[in-house]
Amino acid sequence: MDTEAQPTERDRSSRPSDAEEISDPGGPEGRSRLALVSRAAESVPGGRITLTLLVCLVFVLLLGTFVVQPFQIPSGSMENGLRIGDRVLVNKLAYRFGADPRRGDVIVFDGTGYFGDSDYIKRVVGVGGDHVVCCDKEGRIEVNGRSVDESTFLYPGDSPSTVPFDVDVPPGTLFVLGDHRGNSSDSRDHLGSPGGGMIPVGDVIGRADWILWPGDRFTRLRRPAAYARVPAAEEPTPVGAHG
Repeated sequence: MDTEAQPTERDRSSRPSDAEEISDPGGPEGRSRLALVSRAAESVPGGRITLTLLVCLVFVLLLGTFVVQPFQIPSGSMENGLRIGDRVLVNKLAYRFGADPRRGDVIVFDGTGYFGDSDYIKRVVGVGGDHVVCCDKEGRIEVNGRSVDESTFLYPGDSPSTVPFDVDVPPGTLFVLGDHRGNSSDSRDHLGSPGGGMIPVGDVIGRADWILWPGDRFTRLRRPAAYARVPAAEEPTPVGAHG
């Protein structure tokens, strides 16, 4: 028995059903756009390939300007977490929709006028309103009266700071330190400079979220749990208020 379906001759005079019809979904507008792209491709040396590369380049530039951007680590100030030559991916949208930097975040910021004419990467230790002290009786940094155990990310052998400080972080600014305290120029080194070593939140480029390269170090950068136990800063009592 022949089990194959036998093709039947189609009535050429019959009109195809709606389901079989192939129409131009773009219509006149779609054809106009296609013609515009074709003319643009013809005007560019290399044709469509060059045009495609240019579109991809524009996309990458827009992505790097507004969304994410890779940065290369130039020094050992954030060792051992970040090493010289590491490439990190910085999330430039992290603080653009109402969110603020949080204690423990690793940020990239523009240090012009504060640290030097360059971009820097440091860890946020204090945010606006915080009282940051070094050191407590056990040699640890204290934020808003709570000691912070930095042993999980501090460079082996480093103390939290060999420079004592007692600072109040102004609103809208950040107090930042490197993880390799013995090899980091950070807020401690600029306490007597204009701005007192504090970084304006508006100068933060973004939050470092991933180590991209080298491949064997590919990992996500997470906020240390130690900072989660730091209490919120006490709001100052308004002048003239009575208890």
